[in-house]
Amino acid sequence: MADTQCTGKPVYTRRRGLLLPVFSLPSKYGIGTFGRAAYDFIDLLAEGGANMWAILPTGVTGYGDSPYQSFSSFALNPYFLDLDMLVERGLLTRGECESVDFGSDPARVDYGKLYENRLPLLMTAYARAVGRPGHAEEMAEFESRAPWLDDHARFTAIKEAMGGAPWYEWPDGLKNRRPRAMAAIEEQISCEVGFHKFLQMELDRQWRLLRAYAKEKGVQIMGDLPIYCAYDSSDCWAMRENFRFDKDGRPVEVAGVPPDYFCEDGQLWGNPVYNWSRMKRDGFRFWMARLRRCAELYDILRIDHFRGFASYYAVPAGAENARNGVWRKAEGRRLFEKAAQENLPVEIVAEDLGFITKDVTMLLKRTGFAGMQVMEFAFDNDRRNPHKNRMWDGDPATLRNKIAYTGTHDNPPLAAWWEETDEATRRIARRYAKTKDLPAGIVRAVARCDARFIVIPVQDVLLLGAETRINTPATASGNWCWRATEDDLASAAEKIKTLFE
Repeated sequence: MADTQCTGKPVYTRRRGLLLPVFSLPSKYGIGTFGRAAYDFIDLLAEGGANMWAILPTGVTGYGDSPYQSFSSFALNPYFLDLDMLVERGLLTRGECESVDFGSDPARVDYGKLYENRLPLLMTAYARAVGRPGHAEEMAEFESRAPWLDDHARFTAIKEAMGGAPWYEWPDGLKNRRPRAMAAIEEQISCEVGFHKFLQMELDRQWRLLRAYAKEKGVQIMGDLPIYCAYDSSDCWAMRENFRFDKDGRPVEVAGVPPDYFCEDGQLWGNPVYNWSRMKRDGFRFWMARLRRCAELYDILRIDHFRGFASYYAVPAGAENARNGVWRKAEGRRLFEKAAQENLPVEIVAEDLGFITKDVTMLLKRTGFAGMQVMEFAFDNDRRNPHKNRMWDGDPATLRNKIAYTGTHDNPPLAAWWEETDEATRRIARRYAKTKDLPAGIVRAVARCDARFIVIPVQDVLLLGAETRINTPATASGNWCWRATEDDLASAAEKIKTLFE
């Protein structure tokens, strides 16, 4: 947050932290969770002089396992529910948890085994929970503060009953939420609806405890909000009016990125684009609900693909590539003005990468959000390169409204990038870091730069290689799998004590 001097210039509180997705935390149950390892990581940050933990989206993942393609904008991922905490609550036994095969590689998430084996175990916990006194009252209280819960639970339960088929392939009555069809399936799915509500209630319980612990330790959590919703999501099924669909629920246009130097066909993301004119008429009800939900979960919020709030690239549905899209105006200015009026208890930062035009620059300036710098993009001879930064002189008044990364989840880890880059880039990087000890010198320089937010992926603290990359854009498999080991985090704990001194 920023105070204001008598000159009107903001003075910022500096935030420095590490990027580590929840799924990358160590765990004996196949994937990181909201349990002990998360608490230990918060301790690691606090003891090392960091005061921020940056994570990736925490939503329910679907095909491809991407947290940016979620079945819900509001629900949390059941994979993150900690089993040991359920054991402590008497809902599971240690033996039940240890009898399940969650995968054998502590450095990789095996999503196939999680999909097959985790939910049946959690169903056992649910069966025990519903028999306990007070469960119904506890659920009623949770439902009263989670208006999204009913749509999410019914969507998920119907999807399971339909063999996993996307909602737009369901029978017409269910696809269009006809009262008679919905009433007819209600009895069939009632147990599953209750189960998915239970999962979200337990996730909410565990997350609230974890966030309270982080606050106690002086560590803020920076979440991540994808701009678009997945087509196969409860958002598109239950709130179709917010998207540019035809009368049969099919997208008229989908999101993407135009052709550029790196991709001659552009990128065809396929997400439905928003019906901004409709949203403006109802006061951006859907977007405000998303932002309120994020304010419940996080202290700081990184909004992905911020340029899409100024204008967005729309491709005709059914196109084979993104070559023939058009730019359309969005309503980000009015949306963020409304959000500012509501004074949500979350600070927003913007992922303002990509094809940045004047309207994007003006929107960022108007909102006052911090924009991003990625050091892997900074080392060229262009003095106007927005990713270049300077060393900080220690005066809070000289901090710039930027969030500096060595690299993001979409970039190769810094050590892998250094191996691949050319000598001309290396020379510029050496001048920036003022050392020949690279790439470690880049990490130290970013930690000391004049951006008010500093975010360094754990892989870059440890100078790990290409095998630890989180995501390679435009690839369909092998992503979102890397996990840190306990030894990795023990090494990181020692390194950040000098990094953030």
